[in-house]
Amino acid sequence: MKIDRAGIPFIAGALAPAAGLLAARRRGWATSFALLGGFFAYFFRDPDRVVPNGPGLVVSPADGRVMIAGPSDGRWAPEGQWKQVTIFLSPTDVHINRSPAEGRVIRVDYRRGKFLPAFNEGSNDNELNEIWVDRGGQVVVFRQVVGILARRIVCRVREGDVLARGQRIGLMKFGSRMDVFLPMGARLAVKVGERVVGGETVLATLEDLPAGAPDARAR
Repeated sequence: MKIDRAGIPFIAGALAPAAGLLAARRRGWATSFALLGGFFAYFFRDPDRVVPNGPGLVVSPADGRVMIAGPSDGRWAPEGQWKQVTIFLSPTDVHINRSPAEGRVIRVDYRRGKFLPAFNEGSNDNELNEIWVDRGGQVVVFRQVVGILARRIVCRVREGDVLARGQRIGLMKFGSRMDVFLPMGARLAVKVGERVVGGETVLATLEDLPAGAPDARAR
């Protein structure tokens, strides 16, 4: 299995002292650091996924459990009316993030904030990175939101990039959550409490735009 390059410094930082301690015959400490290196390798694992085909499908941007599936809370959502799916990632989940829909990136907004538990309502004030994707006139917005353990967002896309559905876009280090905001016409396919798999589980289906519909960037 592949390991994301963001994990290499963490893995090396644990295995290097493990090797030195082993050479010094301090096996207990060496084992502890080796186990830590193993955890980092597990955390930064990057498995391949089979992305489903089909018109208008929106896939999960991450592994985890669904916390919210329905109309968004206007206090925390982007301006306008949206449906929202929020996914909580535990420290043992795969933390590679993927684009939920295909399209062109029209905005990437990073916001500094707090580091509260990602499952807490107050975490809406947490540090986050918001990516807007224009899917042929429809906008899908998704957010990388850090938590009490996650203190670093890695985003590898920028405005103007064209993304495929399920494409890797970055990760969050050590626990966090993902918010996905969809047009009100989207038909949700998940419920609160369900487990989802990044790049594979279908969260929703977007309705077709009528001919002559206004461009989503005019929102």
